[in-house]
Amino acid sequence: MGSLGSRIPWRRDHHPSLLPSSSADTEARRSSNQRQQTATSRFARLVFLKKFGYKMWISIVAMFLFILVLLQMFLPGLVMEKSGYFMKLKGNEEVGNVDLMAFLKGFGGLDFGEDIKFEPSNFLAKFRNDAILFNVSVASRRKFSRFGYRKPKLAMVFANLLVDPYQIQMVTVAATLRKLGYEIEVFTLEDGPVHTIWRHSGFRVHVIEISEIVKIAVDWLNYDGILVNSLESLGIFSCLMQEPFKNIPLIWTVHEQALAARLRHYTLTGQNEIIKSWRKVFSRATVIVFPNYILPMIYSACDAGNYFVIPGSPEEAWDADNLAFEKSDLHLQMNNRPNNFIIVIVGSQLLYKGLWLEHAFVLQALLPLLENFQSERNTDTHLKFVVLAGDSNSNYSVVVETIAAKLSYPVGMVKHVGFDENPDNILSTADLVIYASFREEPSFPTILIRALCFGKPIITPDMSIMRKYVDDQVNGFLFPKENIRVLSQIVMQVVSSGKLSLLASNAAAIGRRTAKNLMVSENVEGYASLLENVLPSQFANVRSAMKIPANLKAEWLWHLFEPIRQSNSHNRTRRINIFLDKCEKQSNHTQRDSSVSTALTDENLVYSIWEEEKSIQLANLRKWRENRQLKDRTDQPWGNWEEVYRDVKRTGRIKNELHGSDEGELERTGQPLTIYEPYFGEGTWPFLHNTSLYRGLRLSTRGRRPGADDVDAPSRLPILNNPYYRDVLGEYGAYFAIANRTDRLHKNPWIGFQSWRTTARKESLSRTAEISLLDAIEAQRHGDTLYFWARMDMDSRNPLKHDFWTFCDAINAGNCQFAFSEAIKKMYGIKHNFSSLPPMPTDGDTWSVMHSWILPTRSFLEFVMFSRMFVDALDEEFYEEHIQSGLCYLSLTNDKHCYSGVLELLVNVWAYHSARRMVYVNPGTGLMQEQHRLKSRRGQMWIMWFQYNTLKSMDRDLAEEADSDHPNRQWLWPLTGEVFWQGALEKEKNLRIREREKKKQRIKERISRLKKQGHKQKALGKFIKPPPEETEKSNSIAMTTKLLR
Repeated sequence: MGSLGSRIPWRRDHHPSLLPSSSADTEARRSSNQRQQTATSRFARLVFLKKFGYKMWISIVAMFLFILVLLQMFLPGLVMEKSGYFMKLKGNEEVGNVDLMAFLKGFGGLDFGEDIKFEPSNFLAKFRNDAILFNVSVASRRKFSRFGYRKPKLAMVFANLLVDPYQIQMVTVAATLRKLGYEIEVFTLEDGPVHTIWRHSGFRVHVIEISEIVKIAVDWLNYDGILVNSLESLGIFSCLMQEPFKNIPLIWTVHEQALAARLRHYTLTGQNEIIKSWRKVFSRATVIVFPNYILPMIYSACDAGNYFVIPGSPEEAWDADNLAFEKSDLHLQMNNRPNNFIIVIVGSQLLYKGLWLEHAFVLQALLPLLENFQSERNTDTHLKFVVLAGDSNSNYSVVVETIAAKLSYPVGMVKHVGFDENPDNILSTADLVIYASFREEPSFPTILIRALCFGKPIITPDMSIMRKYVDDQVNGFLFPKENIRVLSQIVMQVVSSGKLSLLASNAAAIGRRTAKNLMVSENVEGYASLLENVLPSQFANVRSAMKIPANLKAEWLWHLFEPIRQSNSHNRTRRINIFLDKCEKQSNHTQRDSSVSTALTDENLVYSIWEEEKSIQLANLRKWRENRQLKDRTDQPWGNWEEVYRDVKRTGRIKNELHGSDEGELERTGQPLTIYEPYFGEGTWPFLHNTSLYRGLRLSTRGRRPGADDVDAPSRLPILNNPYYRDVLGEYGAYFAIANRTDRLHKNPWIGFQSWRTTARKESLSRTAEISLLDAIEAQRHGDTLYFWARMDMDSRNPLKHDFWTFCDAINAGNCQFAFSEAIKKMYGIKHNFSSLPPMPTDGDTWSVMHSWILPTRSFLEFVMFSRMFVDALDEEFYEEHIQSGLCYLSLTNDKHCYSGVLELLVNVWAYHSARRMVYVNPGTGLMQEQHRLKSRRGQMWIMWFQYNTLKSMDRDLAEEADSDHPNRQWLWPLTGEVFWQGALEKEKNLRIREREKKKQRIKERISRLKKQGHKQKALGKFIKPPPEETEKSNSIAMTTKLLR
């Protein structure tokens, strides 16, 4: 960084006073220095001795600071004296004849808030650019088709369904979005009277119990977007911030201002943890919508770059209708009679240096009205002015009193009131409202909407946003901001004989009717346009926001709430403060228990270390058992009590940790079937089963269920440690993990899988269906069969009951048939132009969806063998495009689960054409019905393509290529399971033979090397010849034995 100046330090030989001089000069300087030292010592004695004590010194400093503060408080008055010089020009011409804005801008040292603004335009531009990039990229590479069978589905989440203006707003928005082609469902954490309105309007309503907030059992993946309303809906974020729901587009509408004041308090008091927790929640939302441009600025502490403003709300009209007008309260505060004529001067809620000057010009323009009141000597009506600006804790009251005094207003006639002192009461008691800010606003000010809703005439500068909503002398009055004299003329027309004129009363009445439905169009179109840009999918059957019918954006749906309006008995401000108090207490409690939460977090982060520790403990346990078995055959060394206590404690801990898994394995050993439930993330835990028939299959090393005997898929299939392939493969990653050396894990004759989303849709197997299924398996009722219980014709994604390939296109952006055909060609090595697909006939039967089925274990391994080759061909076709651009040819979005739609239906193609029986099991009753009977398939099955011998030969060829050639290209197949062929056994045998030969050769070389070094092997022992007596005795015994024979 450069300095503010380029000062060069003086050197001794360049400074005149430091050059060598004569003795006379030296003596003169010496005497001068002595005088300075004497003066300095006197000042020091004056300050530090008792003559000038420490307390007196502190008093002088305090007095200096007090004078400085006093000057700062009266600074506007001093500036007013300075500006008074400019108030009159040549010939006493008033400033009203000149360009007022030019005069204000030319006034040095002041700003008028022109640089304070919120610009979210770049926010929408990002989404537009992504959509354009997606369309151009896909269209330039392939033939891309939009598939519009499915409507975009939205979830609206509320904290409660009590009667309030936010419910009126969202009912209006939802009705409009439904006309545009969206499908909407309503969720609430607390039921209320508005439930009836939503239901009668044709929307499904789901009530989530308060006790279940921690485990909200809702499959949010069914929705393309979520619209959350108000801060009180914070409880829903507990699951939306977890996998697999953390990437769903979320639009959060925040109306409340109470949290912003608390955030400022938290900042001042250093409660950074609470601020961080709120900032984390705010950053989860894709977009946070505010109803005006002030809220994003006061919520800047939590800004994550996702703020957006959609102006318009029925809140102002609702509050005006429900407020009891009690003018007496305000008059008592002003110490005056209730027959005052009150003019409220309002402006921007932002505080900037030029604010006082704008108020000064308006008050100066109102001086003729004051003279008119004084000349009429009306004793019944008294003129009062209220300046509504800032807050009550600021010193702006002194500024207003100073301006009034300089303009010769009577004492007490002009009063300042802050925005934190219930401005609704101020506006309700006003007779006239004047907008005194000259800065261009991005939207119509909320304070003016409130004034219009209270039936008050308004006078505003003729800025562009004001001209859009205010028709001069119809529903308000406009004056040119360049000529302040016109304001004086308008005020004289509005006020006549101490009261409002007929023209002003009519304008106030029209303005009140206009304000009740002001900016409905902007609000409805804003939400529709935002969804067009934010939602990941672009559906062909959704109309643009510009095509909203005029009747849907003309007014709020007030008539729906008229029957239940009287039930509005709750205080919104009190409710939000109680809620924020609970959040604050919970946050403080969490901070006190931070050590516990840190330990739980560390457990997830060091899971790999835990696995290593577990294996060590298992090895120690085996060693301990061996030692216990050898206890009676070996000498046991004595140990101390500390070692014994430590060993017993370690053994007990190991026993407790392994008890759960041992018990689960023992229960599953005696049953013919195990159903695995693949899952990813803590958000899926509420949908998993805990019985011995089911076993969790975790697709990530994180998110381990405590106390559950789940299978860790990445440890069985390392490719799942790659996030890209973990997301792309989905449930098929779980299939490949189980099939990889399955004899080490799965020892049951049958195997099954059930998606957690099936449970979320309440389509999982009931206890009755489980018993029926087990009985059919044990009795071998259907033989080699694919049993499934999630059927395609009942799927919510297939409302029109499409056939197999049409449904596949519907969930794969219209490109399923092309992708399947290309994968089949690559898989079987077909070179010529081949566009046929395996026939999947429409015979009145249904197909399996949602990865919920069971198979014999042997057939499952055959299916995995086919699936590995198909997935490899699919990946070879789309990998480069997907990994480089993130754009998926099989999805309308930048979907990381690119292949999931095609793979979901793959089991049907394999089972049908490999001549497996297909049986549907009713998940509720357990009744079974065979689908696509074998007799009806004759002549339509591609048996030669799907039979075991064909697939096995292809698998061996791929294994030989992977084992022999070791290709360097991107190849998924070797990473999805075992690579085995007959040559692998020979290679292993030859490898073992070579290892033995190498070992023999090393031994020979070692022996020869020892011989060359002259080394001789020592004798193993020494022979001792027995005595002659013993030799003769043994010989006689041998002779006797021979004679006896």
